[in-house]
Amino acid sequence: MIEDVVKELGHLTLGTRLKRTGELLQAQTQAVLASHGFDQPAAHFPLLAALDRLGALSVGELSQAVGVSQPVVTRSLKGLEDDGLVQSATGDEDRRVRRVALSRKGRSLVQRARREAWPAIESAVAQACARSRGDLLSQLAALEDALASAPLLQRIQAS
Repeated sequence: MIEDVVKELGHLTLGTRLKRTGELLQAQTQAVLASHGFDQPAAHFPLLAALDRLGALSVGELSQAVGVSQPVVTRSLKGLEDDGLVQSATGDEDRRVRRVALSRKGRSLVQRARREAWPAIESAVAQACARSRGDLLSQLAALEDALASAPLLQRIQAS
C-alpha cells in the first residue's frame, strides 16, 4: 500500500487533511440521504436547516449562519429554488436585499429529513468519532480510520 503523505506530514498538511475528511463525510452523508430517498445534495441540507431554524434570511445572513461564502450560498440557492424548496423575494426596506425562506415543499422535506435521516447520520458520525482520543491529529486519524472501516451507511444499517 502506498504511503499516505498527507497523513504523514502532520500539521503541515492539516488543511488538506480536514478538507479530505470533510469530503469523505459529505460523500458518506450523501449515500445515507440517498438510502432514505433524498435526492438533494448533502451540502444543501445545512442551508435548509438554517432556514428552518432561523426563518427567512438574506443571502449574507445565510452565508454567516452556515459559514460558507456568499457565492457558494448563491449557487446552492439556485438549485434549491429550481427544486421548489426555497422561495425568495426582495426586502421591503431595501430592494437590493433578497430574503430567502423555505417553501411549503422545503418545510416538508426538512421535517422528513429531521425525522428519517438526520438522527441516523448524527448517530453514525458520533459512533465514528467515539474512539477518538489524544491530540487533534490522533483524533483525525481515528475518525479517518473509523470511516474507512465502516462507512456511515454501514453503521446505520448495523444498528
